[in-house]
Order: sequence, then C-alpha cells, then structure tokens
Amino acid sequence: MSDRAQPLLSVRGLQAWYGESQALHGVDLDIFPGETVTLLGRNGVGKTTTLRAIMGLLPKRSGTLRFEDHDLLKVPLHRVARLGLGFVPEERGIFASLSVEENLLLPPIVAPGGMSVEEIYALFPNLKERRQSGGTQLSGGEQQMLAIARILRSGVKLLLLDEPTEGLAPVIVQRIGEILQVLKARGMTVLLVEQNFRFAAKVADRFYLMDHGRVLDGFAVAELPDRMAQMTQTLGV
Repeated sequence: MSDRAQPLLSVRGLQAWYGESQALHGVDLDIFPGETVTLLGRNGVGKTTTLRAIMGLLPKRSGTLRFEDHDLLKVPLHRVARLGLGFVPEERGIFASLSVEENLLLPPIVAPGGMSVEEIYALFPNLKERRQSGGTQLSGGEQQMLAIARILRSGVKLLLLDEPTEGLAPVIVQRIGEILQVLKARGMTVLLVEQNFRFAAKVADRFYLMDHGRVLDGFAVAELPDRMAQMTQTLGV
C-alpha cells in the first residue's frame, strides 16, 4: 500500500434507502491505494447496496463519501466513473448486440494507465479467441471476465466487484483469483463483495464484516485464524 495515511476512499456514517426502506445504517470503511478489501456477510446485509451507494446508484443516501479529494455525495452520477471508479455489477451488463471486442472497447478511457487491448487479451486469452462472438454467446465465466476486462481499459483507480465468482465453475473461480492477483501486482485498488469466503481469503488484504446494514468489524488477512469463531457465527461458514 503506497500511503497508509491517506485513504483512496473514505466512507463514514453512510446511510442509504430503497424508497422508504432503509438498507444501510451507518457504514464506516477506508480503502487504501493498492489494496484489495472484501466486504463479507450473508445475503441481504447491505454489501451490494454499499457498492451501489458509493457509485451514486441510489438516489437517497447520506453520510460522508470521499474519493481522493472529491465529495461523492455532490458528484453527479454521470461523472462518478470519470473520477476513476469502475463498477462490475453481479448481473455483468454485457451488451447482447455487440461483439466481445465491441463490448471491450465501449467504456471511455477516463485516465492514463489503463491496460491496452493487447494486455487485456494476454490476461484473458479466452476473450481473444472469442473476440468476434456476441457478448451473450459467452459462458457465464467468460461474461464475467469480459465485464472485468472492459473496465481495465479505462484507467480506473478503484475497481468495485460485486460477487464475481457467483455461480461459476471452480476452475473459473480460480482463474478470476489469479486475475485479481495480477491486478494487485499492477497496483490496482479493489473493493470486493464476496460470499465465497475461501476465495476472498486468498485475494484480500483486509476484510470488513457486515450485518444488518452496518460494518461490525474490520481486520487484516493475518488476523483470520483468530477470527474464525466470529466468522463462523456471522457467516455460517
């Protein structure tokens, strides 16, 4: 981590609502440059909502959301991505009418430092082989890789990944883990929502444990052995 004193993203007292239903009740977390952080918790505890609130996809939210020098609560939705935040939702959002390569080239470049198409194809050889195929002709694992890959061109500083291993075969899960390790080596900062605790334990530097729309605790990967009783109780693993 390049600068532990200054978070890339700082969240304090984040509250969010779906209509009249409050989903987040004061989330606090920090993400530092170059680290991978995982939000852990059962279904429905607010992990995905936290990502959506950070990106500005929920109209009703309050608290403090700072990304570098920007107050994200004051940034219009259409400008959030141009600050350097990239979001890969669980549903992936692949365009059926576009080829793999067209999907890949669609997001605009927001900052220098993104991967070239050649670098992306080297990291995702399956996509190179299928580059002329329609986006939704891909397998679930290939679609997930494409959803991640197209963000990497854009030069994002913080990658938000929502359940990237959900429903995928073990060999694809392993490959996504390898890809995240490559991104870490390149200095990419990642905020990951993941229910697969064993996968998360292999890729994350730190964890935040969530329940009922709040962060219960935060700890480093080195503390995992001492946290297993708490993890078992909270996650049911």
